[in-house]
Amino acid sequence: MHIFLLKNRSASGRRPAEALSRKMSHFQRTIWRYYRVHGRHTLPWRPPTLRLRRGKTNEFVYKILVSEVMLQQTQVERVIPFYAEFTKRFPTAKKLAAAPLSEVLKTWQGLGYNRRAKMLHDAAKKLLVRKIYSVGELEALPGVGPYTARAVAAFAYNQDVVFVETNIHTAITHHFFANKKKVSDKEIEEVLVQILPRGRAREWYSALMDYGAYLKKSGIKLNAKQAKYTKQKKFAGSLREARGAILHALASGSRTQTYLINLFGPSRRTQMREAQKALQSEGLIKRKKNHFKLAD
Repeated sequence: MHIFLLKNRSASGRRPAEALSRKMSHFQRTIWRYYRVHGRHTLPWRPPTLRLRRGKTNEFVYKILVSEVMLQQTQVERVIPFYAEFTKRFPTAKKLAAAPLSEVLKTWQGLGYNRRAKMLHDAAKKLLVRKIYSVGELEALPGVGPYTARAVAAFAYNQDVVFVETNIHTAITHHFFANKKKVSDKEIEEVLVQILPRGRAREWYSALMDYGAYLKKSGIKLNAKQAKYTKQKKFAGSLREARGAILHALASGSRTQTYLINLFGPSRRTQMREAQKALQSEGLIKRKKNHFKLAD
């Protein structure tokens, strides 16, 4: 993935607004107009909804990080109640870091992709050590990749960074690459570099994502035009389902291996063994003799 961190132009260079094409200027107006009227301003992880105590920089980063990790491969509507419950149970990085992993996994139950919970737990411990300000420092956190680091930098610090997710891809593709069959992230980023309003990254990306989500709900489906697009496999019968079933079973107490591998009957025993071994190797569950439990 090609990621750009925008640099300030020299005093002698042309101002960004002067370099925008008429089409790009029209696109910006479209995004801002939509956001003013229809923007999801009340999402719990968006300022001013997200209120923090003065000087608590990492507290802000923590709340944004929780939302970004939860939103990975999960729709906003599903995330909202989980975010509310998770941040109520673990309102600060300190609270999350101090909690046993088993409690974190129980609180995460139902959201899926449970490795995200462990990564957040590990990242919270790092947030206690020092304040995080840069994209590089964010990327050094456990489980935080280039996209998440830049999304957090934009939403927490209002930094002029460029990143691509599915709603952004949809909005840019629909307006700038309507006749192109496959559109790469690099092509999307090259447009974003030119249209990002300097000093307004936080608000701009909120608006852009909301507009892209609106296009999807309106019936404009452009995922297949993404150069890296792969259709998500069905959940029923998948290894993801098997992993989730094991964690759900262990949330109420320890279980024998025989019990776990038979959760879906004889036909899926091999898959359940694979899921059990993967969860154990990832540190999400522990084995004591023939019983398994959630990791402490």
